[in-house]
Parts: sequence; C-alpha cells; structure tokens
Amino acid sequence: MTRRFWVAPFAAALTLLPALAHAAAPGADAPALFGAPVEFFLFGLMLLGVAVFHHRTLEVALAGLVIILAYQGFVSGFPTGFGPGALGEHLLHEWVILTNLMLLLVGFELLSNQFERSNLPDHLPSLLPDNWTGGLALLAMVFVMSAFLDNIAAAVIGGVMARHVYKGRVSVGFLAAIVACANAGGAGSVIGDTTTTIMWLNGVSPITVLPAFLAAAVAFVVCGIAGAVSQQRFQPILANDEPGHPLQWRRVWIVVFILAAAVATNITANALTEGEETAPWLGLAVWAALILTSFVARPDWAVTRPALRGASFLVALVAAASLMPVDALPEPSWQSALGLGFLSAVFDNIPLTALALEQGGYDWALLAYAVGFGGSMVWFGSSAGVALTNFYPEGRSVVRWLKEGWFVPLAYVLGFFAMLLLLGWNPEPIVPGAHATS
Repeated sequence: MTRRFWVAPFAAALTLLPALAHAAAPGADAPALFGAPVEFFLFGLMLLGVAVFHHRTLEVALAGLVIILAYQGFVSGFPTGFGPGALGEHLLHEWVILTNLMLLLVGFELLSNQFERSNLPDHLPSLLPDNWTGGLALLAMVFVMSAFLDNIAAAVIGGVMARHVYKGRVSVGFLAAIVACANAGGAGSVIGDTTTTIMWLNGVSPITVLPAFLAAAVAFVVCGIAGAVSQQRFQPILANDEPGHPLQWRRVWIVVFILAAAVATNITANALTEGEETAPWLGLAVWAALILTSFVARPDWAVTRPALRGASFLVALVAAASLMPVDALPEPSWQSALGLGFLSAVFDNIPLTALALEQGGYDWALLAYAVGFGGSMVWFGSSAGVALTNFYPEGRSVVRWLKEGWFVPLAYVLGFFAMLLLLGWNPEPIVPGAHATS
C-alpha cells in the first residue's frame, strides 16, 4: 500500500481542525484565514512540525506555544480577553490539568522504574503463553489495569513488561497496541481516563459511561490480535524466565502501594469535588507515595530527565490546544462524536470534552470512547502515548506509528459502529451532582 494510505487518518484529523473552528468566528478586529481564526492554522503548523521533526518534538512544541501566545498577546487576544491579566485568568483555569499531567508523567516513569527493578517483569515469560497469544495476554493486562488505574500508568507498565518478554525488541505497532489497549480500558471507567474523570466531575454518572466498554472490547479484540501477531513475527516472546533475576518483594509492594494510593486519591478527590478539581490531587498523591517509599528502596532518579522532556512536550501541546478560540462544537450527533474521535488524534481531548459538557446533549458513553480511544491513532494524541515513547523514542515517528499501527484507526471505527448499532444514539442531559451519588 502507498504511503498516502498510512497517513490518511492523520491528514483526516488535521482537516477537521477548520471544521472545529466554524463556531469560533474571530472578533471584528481579529484576522482570519478562509473564515477561521489564524490560531488554528498556527496550531496545525505546530502539529505538522511535531510530525516531521519527531527528533525535536519538545523544541517544536515550545516554539509553537510561544508563537501562539505572541500572536494572541499582540493581535487577537486570549480566550479570556486581552492583556497579562487575561492570560493569568486563563492559566488559573488550566493550571490543575497542566500540573497534574506533569506530575503524573514524571511520577509514573519513576513507578515503572521501581516495577522494572523489582524483577517481576523477568518472571512473566513462564506465566505467558509462548506464542502470539502471550502478547495478547499482555495487552489484556494493560486493558484491565487501565480500568482501575490511570491509562498512563497502565501504558508504561505495559511497556516495561514488553521490553522484558521480547528481549528489548518491541515493534512500533505493538507500542501502538499498548497505547490503544490502555486508552480502551479507561474509556468506560471514570477513574481510568482524564476525559471520563472530567465527565464525572461535571455530573455524568459513572453508570452512564459504562457502555463504552462495549466499543472498547471490540477495539481491544482488533488491536490485541493484530498487535500481538505482528509483534510475534517481529520478535518472538521468551519461552522461559531468564535466570539470575530474583524477585525484590519490597519493590513489588512499593508499586502496589503507589498504585493503591493513586486509585484511592482519585476516587476520594472526585467524590468530594463539585464540578472542577481544585488542585492536582492525583499527581500530588503519586509523588507523596514515591517520596515516602524511596526511604525503603530508592528508584533511579536519573529517569526523570527524559520523563521531564516528554511531560514538558505534552504540557506545551495541551496548553496550546487550550488557547484555541473554540466556543462550541458541531451539533451533538453520532456523526460529530465520530469526528471528535478522529480529531482527538491531533487535538487534545480535554478541551474537547469540556466543550461537549458545556454544550450537552451527547451520548456520553459513545463520546467517552471516541475521545478516549481516538487519541491512540497518533503517538502524541494521548498522554499514554507520550509516556510510552519516553521509553521507546522510535515510536515518535508519525509515519511509522500509522504504518505499523494501521489496525488502530480500523479498531476505532469498528468499535464505534458496533456500539452505535447495538445500543443506538442515546443523548442524555447532565445531572449536576450525579458523581456524588452514583
């Protein structure tokens, strides 16, 4: 197949940016190109730069953010108005999400280091099947973990396990499968993904998003089988444990303690919060647990350097997306929900979810699957992808991600329409306070 085929999902997602901007008509004094605010074209160029210069993603993202800030500061104005005060107001609204992303991406890197140094991944070959179904079982573990943990943690733990059971030779296609399974597993759980957590905070009942697991299950079957088979051809799974790697139980229990602290904090903070998080409680809890347990067994703090680069890249991308002058989404329908999933591959799904909640009238389970799983189509489309490519920099090639992970867009479409055909389009109003009682 031609190279054009592989980049088609990425190109399709980029072409949806002007459609998203149709409701964001620029002010009387703000310049426009083809009827859309200039910021969208700047953001599109930033994304293309990330795709082309994938060895300099942080530099491209920071340059793009600075250019957008400069343009809005001197020409069009920020989403909250003109001047430093308006920018400060915008940052006051976004700082919790941005700080949480930074803390979690770096924190879960240290968590994965403790997990790897526990030698538990070295004992997986004797537990997993010796053929392609071993890879499928590994992806199933990632899927299940993500329903209870943050999808970032599920993805990085999956990446560590894959590195050990495949002798360090992991294909980009299998990386895409890990990210897809992590995002699919979190789609129907209000503690499994940032987007579903935001829905819970804004009054969408946890029961309402549960049907997203139907679409996620279909997507998992497609990604799991295709990803496992392709990885087995690339590098067969180890048949037996390698000797000389005794379990370090104290590090195993440290991993369990940190994950338990994260889950407990996530549930408690969301149950006690009305409409919006007041602080990055989840990130703070993870770091408190990391620091506390470091007195028992120290992680390798050196891993924070690459993690900081990856986290800074994602924060710059999310910050730029939050500056886009989007006031509304297309009218709620299954077609618009499908399109938002493709858009999530290149446009941060957090502001998309927030806009959908303000607008109302969506099928929240179908939307949760769309914006949650849709980001798997490109490596920087989700925080799980950014976290995993800190371990595997080769995954930062958009062309390789699309070419070797061709099954992810297919899985997205099949999962979406399976759920739509079986359950239909079921828009629901938001019930304030539902997260506190469900």
